[in-house]
Amino acid sequence: MRLKDKVAIITGAANGIGLAAAKTFASEGARVAMADFDEETGTKRAAELSAEGNDIAFFQVNVADRSSVDSLVQNVLGHFGKIDILINNAGITRDGMLHKLAAEDFQKVVDVNLTGVFNCAQAVVPAMVQQGSGRIINTSSVSGVYGNVGQTNYAATKAGVVGMTKTWAKELGRKGINVNAVAPGFIETGMTAAVPDKVIEQMKMLVPLGRLGLPEDIAHAYLFLASDESKYVNGTTLHVDGGIMM
Repeated sequence: MRLKDKVAIITGAANGIGLAAAKTFASEGARVAMADFDEETGTKRAAELSAEGNDIAFFQVNVADRSSVDSLVQNVLGHFGKIDILINNAGITRDGMLHKLAAEDFQKVVDVNLTGVFNCAQAVVPAMVQQGSGRIINTSSVSGVYGNVGQTNYAATKAGVVGMTKTWAKELGRKGINVNAVAPGFIETGMTAAVPDKVIEQMKMLVPLGRLGLPEDIAHAYLFLASDESKYVNGTTLHVDGGIMM
């Protein structure tokens, strides 16, 4: 098992990519702290996975609220005794063209997608530094690298995540902590479920592989970056997008 007895916090774990990551990590022997704002769904999913024999617990968190994040970290340390891996997966969208984008929608996305990543990383670092090892994996997006129409806020935050990833990789590498990012392309999640079929088909046509990605495709990238197989990978943004931007 590639993550045997490792303790991983996965934010945004109640649904989509985060849930797929929780299942994947548990199957590889990890002890998983599923963290999400959606307490009802998260508790249900964690109970289902625990019933299958996995060492999983759910923790409610608002990543945009630093006190909530600090409580999460302390509760995870109290429950599992350590933190080896942080997957900064939680994120939201509030799309709109620049001239129509409400200031509150811009700020909300920044609060969750950028400040939330900062909050979680800063909160876990002391425990990782103390044990001399750790993995922080941040979720960016192809939108953050190449931009996307109607996503000023989302693209800005995901570009910021890449910048923070590179900075933390330089700061924390000598302390035994690897920091990397994953940049998903178009993935079949609840976010894309509301997109009209015509638009989905257009999206598929842009992808050389001819399909949207699955949550498991991203979960496997997280797994690689969390495992010892990537121990000399640091400061990298791994694109998992079917080749859409070649």
